[in-house]
Amino acid sequence: QVQLVESGGQLVQSGGSLRLSCAASGGSFSPTWTSWFRQGPGKEREFVAAVSWRTVGLKYADSVKGRFTVSRDNAKNLVYLQMNSLKPDDTAIYYCAATTRTTLQLSDRTNYAYWGQGTQVTVSS
Repeated sequence: QVQLVESGGQLVQSGGSLRLSCAASGGSFSPTWTSWFRQGPGKEREFVAAVSWRTVGLKYADSVKGRFTVSRDNAKNLVYLQMNSLKPDDTAIYYCAATTRTTLQLSDRTNYAYWGQGTQVTVSS
């Protein structure tokens, strides 16, 4: 049973930085994409960023472009989300998700079969 586990969330001041990590364990699978989603208080879960395991493909939501960077470490089977210039609006539970689909709309969470439990990021003003 594949499990995704996020870590790195914490309270940070506006303008600060955090790095989130997503680790896969419990089985072998070959994801095509791993993505980050977030769900703020009273909001829908939204797409943040995605990284391809098969190409150099990256994708970002407009709201985080230029501030967030998604990356992967093949050797450690980890995916990171580096978040800089954090704003109070970035406050949310951040989830990593993985898919084995090869053709998909990355921002559509129904395309992802594997999800972590989430890690809380709180940005104070």
